[in-house]
Order: sequence, then structure tokens, then C-alpha cells
Amino acid sequence: MVFSSPIFLFVFLPLVTTIYYLIKQSYRNAWLLASSILFYAWGEPIYVIIMLIIIFLAYLAGMGSKFAYRKRATILFVVISLSFLFYFKYLNFFIKTINDIFMVQLSYLEIIMPIGISFFIFQSISYVIDVYRGEVNVQENPFKLALYIAFFPQLIAGPIVKYHDIERYIDKRNETFKDVIGGIKRFIIGLSKKVLLANVVGKVADDIFAAGVGNIDLATAWLGAIAYTFQIFFDFSGYSDMAIGLGRMFGFHFLENFNYPYVADSITDFWRRWHISLSTWFKEYVYIPLGGNRRGKLKTYRNLILVFLATGIWHGANWTFIFWGLWHGAFLLLEKHFGFAFTPKHAILKHFYALLVVVLGWVFFRVESLQEAFAYIKVMFGITQNSVIPFGVDYYLANKLIICLLFCALFSIPVKLPNCINKYKISLNIICNLSLLGLLFLSCMYIAGATYNPFIYFRF
Repeated sequence: MVFSSPIFLFVFLPLVTTIYYLIKQSYRNAWLLASSILFYAWGEPIYVIIMLIIIFLAYLAGMGSKFAYRKRATILFVVISLSFLFYFKYLNFFIKTINDIFMVQLSYLEIIMPIGISFFIFQSISYVIDVYRGEVNVQENPFKLALYIAFFPQLIAGPIVKYHDIERYIDKRNETFKDVIGGIKRFIIGLSKKVLLANVVGKVADDIFAAGVGNIDLATAWLGAIAYTFQIFFDFSGYSDMAIGLGRMFGFHFLENFNYPYVADSITDFWRRWHISLSTWFKEYVYIPLGGNRRGKLKTYRNLILVFLATGIWHGANWTFIFWGLWHGAFLLLEKHFGFAFTPKHAILKHFYALLVVVLGWVFFRVESLQEAFAYIKVMFGITQNSVIPFGVDYYLANKLIICLLFCALFSIPVKLPNCINKYKISLNIICNLSLLGLLFLSCMYIAGATYNPFIYFRF
């Protein structure tokens, strides 16, 4: 079940929300947990067992932290959790790599990866480590811990919610009318970003990449890369907006996951703004434990590369993701070593540099192999010029796409209204509310008539 599906919008969400506010507060956690398990089981009934096993082991590890063997319990849980992740997500990739290196014919296993396994395992690990460090209290109620890990707004595609950020909301929260209305507005914004922007540019990006590097020209290659750059941002940030909005409707306040990443003026700045929950997770549980920047330059650089290697691996079992992680890590390392001497001096050139690195990185993220990525980039820079092109860039640049790209560019930057407009605040609020209703109507119409509705981060 996805947030932009009719069954979620018109059946699941209204039913869950209505019952939640009709029952007593003492029953609300239980209702949310039952609803979350149903939400996950709707598409992955058998893999609910995997999630419940992880929750049970996290509970045991947390309880074990109260005794003398707490370090062993923590290490054992991390190892077991990552073993689950390795089996479902990386085992066949490991087998393929062994086959390629040693020229053998090891058989692949028929493994279907549980949706959202990377997210709920990382959340479980954060809880166990926080308990071990003494940063949070042990959650002695297994059902409350299960709610934290399985809560449906962030269960299958994030953001990665750390236990210490929402511990207080699990035990006691104050749901207000303002929260409910604010959550609904945030959800509509996220749904609109996903359906009206990401889906439109995503369809064009898919068509261009599917055409193959031998059938596109320079302009079309750039259009495909830019379309995918907007797709992945509005797809994922839209989902995060919906998750944050849903959480707020039930009294939970999740931290922001995006902060206009495409206005970054460096790769360092980009990672302060992009997928914030993942970058802070790696910072807190990998980078700092490795020593961070406290043990000299060489070890700092080593730690940075290891973190971005892990970031690439986390995103998928393919060398393209590993290269993408190292690509960003290399530029971040260069910026750290050379400082402002590495990046351009002019502000506009700084932004251009950061965007160029990001867009080229997304090419590796999007394609299936490194060879295809390098071939695509050669077309982008005119190194490879295909003589016969079935469809030129004009074929893809319909009026609908042009308008969508303009809106994507507009909504990728923060817009600050002049102070003189503040006196019209009431009128602006009315206009904004009416606009949100219009966006909700358009989104529902699109969902009712469209067959293209993927969520990119579901596969991670």
C-alpha cells in the first residue's frame, strides 16, 4: 500500500484517523500499531514476520542492556540485524561479484527483498545503540517499541526516525486541532509533489533512459538527467512530507528530511540538506564512533570515505550505487582538504559546480551498470555523437513537461515573501488553503486516471 494509492487515500487513512480520535487515549497506541501492521501486511504479508522478529530482538537487546552483558547484547543485535539486511538485499549481489571475479557459476537464490527493510532495521539499531549509550531509557513495553519501529507513516520509505527524537511522543503526546490541520496540509503538499511533479518528469526520464544511449542525442541526454534529478527529489521529499504530515496528524513530530538541497553551493552543503535523516544516522552511528575528525586528517578522510561507501551500499546492491556514494565522498573529501580553494569563488559558479556534480551522480544512481553510466555521460558532453536518433529532444518536450519543469525549478528553491505582503496575511492564508484543496483535487484526479505511480525509495 502506497500513500498515493486510492485504497490508502479513501479507505485506510480515513478509517484509521476516524477510529483513532473516537477511542480513548489509552487505546490509541494499540490502534496505531495494529493499523501499521495491517498497512505493511497489505503488500508484504509474509515479511511481517521478519519485521516482528527484528522488533522482538531489539526489545531483548534493549532489556539486555540493563545487565552486565549489555555490550554483548548490543553487538549481537547489530550483527544479526545486518545479517538479515545482507541476506535479503546483498546476498545475490555478493554471489554475482564472486562469479565475476573468480569466473565460477554459483547459483543465485530466489530472494524477494522486504519493502522498507533498510529503514526499519536502521531504526531498530538506533534504539539499541541509544539504550547502550545511556542516551534513552529502556522501553520495557514491547508494544510501544513495536509502534516506534513499525509506525506506518515512516515504515517503508523513511524518514529514518531515531528513537531519541520521538521517545516522548510514544509515552505521551498531545494531539491538537492545529496539529491535525497542519498535518493534513503537509500531506497534501507531499502528495502533490509526488503525483503532479515527480510522476510527470519521472515518466519522461524513464522513457529517455529506456531508449538507450545509442538512440539519444546530447540535448535529450541532458533532459533525461535533469528530469530524473527532479523526479528523485520530488518523489522522495514528497513522501517525506506525507510521512511528516501523517505523523503530525497523530501527535508525532518528525524532524525534517530535506532542506532545499538543490540550492547547495557545495557537496558538503548538499549533504546537510539531502536525506538529512540518513546522513545524521551515519554521522551518529558510524562516523563519530570511527573517530570522526578527532584523530588527524588521514583518519578523518578515511572515515568520510567509509561513511559514503556505506551510504552507497545502503541504497542498493549494485556497483552503480557504490560508485555514486564514493563519487559524493570524493568531492566532499576534496572540499574538506582544499576548502574554498577547491570550489569556485563566485556564488553562481558555486551553485553550478554543486548541481553539476549532483546531476552527474544521479546518472550513476539511475542506470543499471557503470558501463551504461559512462556511456550516457559521454553523450551528455558530446564525446559520443549518435548519427541516427529515432526521437529528438522535441519529441519529449511537450508543453506539459515544460510547465512541470518550470514548477520543479521554482519549488526547488526557498521563496521568501516581501515584508510588505505581511499585512495581507489573512487573505494569503485563504488563498493558500484554497490552493491546497485544488491541489488535492488535481492529485486525486491524476491518481484515478494514471497507471504510472512508482515510489523510487521503496526498493531501498
